[in-house]
Amino acid sequence: MKIKRSMVLVSNDPLSIEKGAEDIFNRFSEEIKSFGLQDEISLSMVSDIGRSDAAPLVIVYPEAAIYGPVKPEDVHFLVEEHLYKGRIAERLKAPSKDISGKIAWLNDRAGTVPAEQRIVLERAGVINPNSIEDYIIHDGYQALGKVLSEMKPVQVIDLLKESGLKGRGGAGFPTGLKWGFVAAAEGSKKYVICNADESEPGTFKDRLILEGDPHSIIEAMAILAYAVGADEGYIYIRGEYTIAQARLLNAILQAKEMGFLGQNVFDSGFNFDLHVHGGAGAYICGEETALIESIEGKRGEPRPRPPYPTTNGLWDKPTLVNNVETLANVPAIIRNGASWFKTFGSPTSPGTKVYTILGNVNATGLIEVNMGITLREVIAIYGKGMKNGANLKLAQTGGSSGSIIPAGLQDVPMDYDSYTKAGVAMGSGALLICSDETCVVDLAKVLINFFRFESCGKCNPCRIGNQRAYQILTNISEGLGTMKDLDDLESMSKWLYEMSNCGLGQTAGSPLRDILNHFRDEVEAHIKLKECPAGVCAMSGVVVPA
Repeated sequence: MKIKRSMVLVSNDPLSIEKGAEDIFNRFSEEIKSFGLQDEISLSMVSDIGRSDAAPLVIVYPEAAIYGPVKPEDVHFLVEEHLYKGRIAERLKAPSKDISGKIAWLNDRAGTVPAEQRIVLERAGVINPNSIEDYIIHDGYQALGKVLSEMKPVQVIDLLKESGLKGRGGAGFPTGLKWGFVAAAEGSKKYVICNADESEPGTFKDRLILEGDPHSIIEAMAILAYAVGADEGYIYIRGEYTIAQARLLNAILQAKEMGFLGQNVFDSGFNFDLHVHGGAGAYICGEETALIESIEGKRGEPRPRPPYPTTNGLWDKPTLVNNVETLANVPAIIRNGASWFKTFGSPTSPGTKVYTILGNVNATGLIEVNMGITLREVIAIYGKGMKNGANLKLAQTGGSSGSIIPAGLQDVPMDYDSYTKAGVAMGSGALLICSDETCVVDLAKVLINFFRFESCGKCNPCRIGNQRAYQILTNISEGLGTMKDLDDLESMSKWLYEMSNCGLGQTAGSPLRDILNHFRDEVEAHIKLKECPAGVCAMSGVVVPA
């Protein structure tokens, strides 16, 4: 895997564009190629700079060197001096100025490269996903071979524990510890399951992994099965992911033909069969016990816990369920070691995280970056700044089950510990970026409507609570709310979290809690002033029937 050693950012705010920033960017691209550095240097434009005194600016990581004002004729010297020879181009440095406000984070990032670091997506878009030979050429099945020929199951689990890998499905539970629970569980029959039921709104990272690199998940599941003592596994995949399903089925056939699945893999005595199970079309089936019920042919409803799947899972046998992104890290960790993995990310959250960027930014899509990057960096570098120069108002992290956070938290490192301390849920990795034109009442109403539709209806707090919360939010948006409604929403948020049967209901109250914690004034404006500060809600005064 090739890691970029440097990152170049060219400012593209209106003033920079006026002074030739686009020409500078194009010249950088040409010069980087002429020096043969295109595989070593990452080049991007970014609007969130904020220094009009030295525009156009060029910022180079990991030194966090700031050059400006840069002219097109300076580019050759900059590339030769800094990127090729490794020396700061002193004569082109921007005038000394304390960095504050929007770009304060530049100083904090000195010595690091906030560029993409691909572990999970290292082959996606590089190999032919329908060719096992292409996968093998790119280090495929090396990790499985190493595990079966050189390592005992306990050594595999210990390596995962040492790596510090945490579950990427949202909870952030230590992966090695979870593997150890199933390995220690009594029973001659055990199962492993890959949760690929990616139904979280705004999230499509698992689909890209499965479509672009299906063999990585097959290899990871075989390693997982060996480590915990299972001989059979399932990939439970969202029913709408037809391309991913087809590529997985093809990859499984190829793996069987080459002896990577089936009986006596690598002449090791290890047996493993793998099945693909199409999802039932319900968001609730992403919850691991509902998923297990669905595989068994039952209605997708969460099971009461305890007992947990690690002891009583699929057909009441010890079962381990891991997310796609979590599993995609495993072969690389086995090949390169725990110490290598901990060079990425933060001390408490090693590795990378795959995010989908959505909303009011200039560029949307999928990125894989080090754990610990900030939301400000994601917006500035990968989102190319806010659309139409708007201000960031809020972001929703982790899809519908994540958190709504204000702009004031955009400098909190995006890792499990930092987000937990800040009261923020990491979630699935979806980042919805919203400008001042977003109404928090309207956003919460959309999210609660999703939860009330997707609730399985098994428990009263979720079934009734989400319906009632939606009615209250709708009334507030129509100018019919009362201050008592705010107390009711706070109570509902608490009840949903404490009394719901599964994670869907427990997280459904998060939008209610977050808008009241961070944006209460805006909610109160809908009630007291009968107006929507963002100009979104109609405030028609139409009564919504119960």
